[in-house]
Amino acid sequence: MDRLDRFFGISGQALDVRSRRMAVLASNIANAATPGYRARDLDFAAVLADRSRDTRLPLARTAAAHLDPAAAPAEPPLRYRLPVQGSMDGNTVELATEQVQFAETALRYRTSLAFLDARIGALKAALRGE
Repeated sequence: MDRLDRFFGISGQALDVRSRRMAVLASNIANAATPGYRARDLDFAAVLADRSRDTRLPLARTAAAHLDPAAAPAEPPLRYRLPVQGSMDGNTVELATEQVQFAETALRYRTSLAFLDARIGALKAALRGE
């Protein structure tokens, strides 16, 4: 498994984090008219850095959460987005910002997926002896 992890790099983890971020952004968009709703976001770079740091630790020095799945957080921490212009009803979703962030994240997701597809194609070709 270690060789496959090195072959694919962090692309699989990047797909997972980008997928989670798109879900958070979609929730923001869906709640654009909900009074008091506070827009949230996932810090992609921070989550990916934490994940890559954790996977390189030897088991003997790993965090307690790795040994006890119940202690591990189910979802990465979300941060509240600060609005450029607040609204009277307390909703902090700025629809244009959320749509741009979602489109950018979706594009990066597709790019990561294309990279993984190319790596898998190369692996298949190597296995076939091409």
